[in-house]
Amino acid sequence: MQSRRHTARESASRYRARMRAQGFRPLQLWVPDTRSPKFAAECRRQSLSVARGPETGVESFVEAAAQAIEGWKR
Repeated sequence: MQSRRHTARESASRYRARMRAQGFRPLQLWVPDTRSPKFAAECRRQSLSVARGPETGVESFVEAAAQAIEGWKR
C-alpha cells in the first residue's frame, strides 16, 4: 500500500485541530522587527533622549526592575 504524504496545509490544519481539542486557541502576535535600521535608529533616539533629559526616575526604575531579575549583571 502506498503512503500518502500530507500537504503542509493539511498538516497545519490537523495540528490546529489537535491543539483546539486540548483547549488551546491560536494567537498571532506582531512585534517590532529588531533587525530593521528604523528600529535601531529609534532605540538610539530614545536612549539619547533619556541620557540628555532631566532626571525623571527612569534610571531608578530600571535599576529596581533589573535587581528583580536573577543573575542580572550591570
